[in-house]
Amino acid sequence: MEVDYIIVGQGLAGTSLAVALMDRSKKILVIDPKVEKTSSKVAAGLYNPITGRKMVKTWRADQLFPYLTRFYKRLEESTGQYFFDETRIYRPFISLEEQNEWMSKSAMKEFLPFIHKVHFQSQHDAIRDPYGGIELAQSGYLNVASFLEAMEKFLLDKKALLNEMFEFDQLITTATDYIEYKGTKAKKIIFCEGTGMVNNPYFHWLPMRPVKGEVLDITSQTRLDRIVNRGVFCVPINDTTYRVGSTYDHKDTSWEPTTEARLDIEGRLNALIKMSFDPAGQKAGIRPSTKDRRPYLGLHPEKETIGLFNGLGTKGVSLAPFFGDHFAQHLESEIELDDEVNINRHFSLYFNSEQ
Repeated sequence: MEVDYIIVGQGLAGTSLAVALMDRSKKILVIDPKVEKTSSKVAAGLYNPITGRKMVKTWRADQLFPYLTRFYKRLEESTGQYFFDETRIYRPFISLEEQNEWMSKSAMKEFLPFIHKVHFQSQHDAIRDPYGGIELAQSGYLNVASFLEAMEKFLLDKKALLNEMFEFDQLITTATDYIEYKGTKAKKIIFCEGTGMVNNPYFHWLPMRPVKGEVLDITSQTRLDRIVNRGVFCVPINDTTYRVGSTYDHKDTSWEPTTEARLDIEGRLNALIKMSFDPAGQKAGIRPSTKDRRPYLGLHPEKETIGLFNGLGTKGVSLAPFFGDHFAQHLESEIELDDEVNINRHFSLYFNSEQ
């Protein structure tokens, strides 16, 4: 069999790249082991243009957010499934000074597309927001597990997905213009393995800073009509269930949920929202973050038939669609890769390791 591209991994990165290449009428084969413990499958799923303790506009927001909305809505139509929730995120102010700051920012051209309304009074009896808050536009929630499941069926129906472990010893890379894997030839193979990159013999030299994140599912009779996010996020899943998180742990990179993380999340939730709740579940995942907080896109420094799309970190929902298309454009010789995401920024590490 011959294809244009083999993609290893069907998380957010691999799925987005697969869609972008199929949009260009390329024949692909995605190889994925279908394991439960992947960073994409336990991702919280928020996409949020104003982030962090200092509430700053996220990197490349003007490009990323309009694109992701079109991307996920189109795939809902293609799959006949619902997984994309365009919900305004409410971010309470922590002081009068911050309220005044955002009153000024709300009139600035760079912020206008991402602000629905600035509130100067509390918006809900259960939310601790005495100074009001900002209601964001172009924000919401992707049910990542449902999205990946829908796309798995989509790819299977097109005979473009193979559910099995990838075996590196079966990859033949001796040719300069194609690779071969178990009898299938492809122009290129692209690895989208998340934290599995650290064991990839072709890309293990790239610096990775895995971050463990944990989320809770809770049930409560308190009704919230929006996502609330300040120090912790609280996402309404249905009338009584909420997803709450997250933690950021660079030291513990196990996949096991911890009591320490649960208590930390519950403490921050109590500081944000006045609600009684019961625990309904807890999940942990390891995010494939990079040290410079920029994704990894590019081809191997010595084998141009082998590529990588990785390092989406905590913002995979917003980064994957745009940069999947960006990489597909590059692979098809349409554009040069953006310097900020090109893995050639770390090529010196590869050549130093080979000496």
